[in-house]
Amino acid sequence: MATRGARGFGQYGGVARALERVGDRWALLIVRDLLVGPRRYGDLKTGLPRIPTNILSDRLKELQESGVVRRVPTVRGGYELTALGHGLEPVVIALERWGWSVLGDQAEGEAVTHDALAVALRAAFRADAAASLPPTEYVLHVAGTSVSAIVVGGTLDVAPVGAGALPQPRRRSAFEPVPSAVLELELEPAALHGVLAGDASGAVVLAGDAELLARFGLTFRIEPVGPSTDVISAAA
Repeated sequence: MATRGARGFGQYGGVARALERVGDRWALLIVRDLLVGPRRYGDLKTGLPRIPTNILSDRLKELQESGVVRRVPTVRGGYELTALGHGLEPVVIALERWGWSVLGDQAEGEAVTHDALAVALRAAFRADAAASLPPTEYVLHVAGTSVSAIVVGGTLDVAPVGAGALPQPRRRSAFEPVPSAVLELELEPAALHGVLAGDASGAVVLAGDAELLARFGLTFRIEPVGPSTDVISAAA
């Protein structure tokens, strides 16, 4: 592997080896976006507007050499995750959940992208709670970015939609929602943080009713990360 020589940490262990391959700045954000689907170089650059073009090229090359990313033979300039790359999904989802606890206020120039929003819903999805609820489609519009999340039982099919969304392959879910099973919300980024924490007061309901809004709260939730009660008790 190209990253195992002089740039390595000099440690024989799983965390050290993983960080040698995906620990560089931007690497896991590239993986995050590719978890939503294959992307062309230009798509990745658009989704990561502050990444310099030379750094994006370098990271893609390094991720290919590490076996995390490969070129898409049927798409000119396209990239996708390998099986090894898809194995990073639980890591990215765990980081997404942890990150919502330290998110803070939106800074000037910070955008909400389609892929970031899709991964946020994956991180918030509660399959156990959703398993007992009726099939539902949730459409979220956040600062001009939209995603559709179809939930059937304990399964989630989330995809970018609307203006600026990349063409997606056929939806995995065969569920065809009727209007009574669709909740459509418009939110500011700060309101999205509240909704995923269980506070829907900042959401504007464009379609659906209070029952569907409550169903969303049961289906999607990111609990804040905090000190364990054991640590607090011990400190006391």
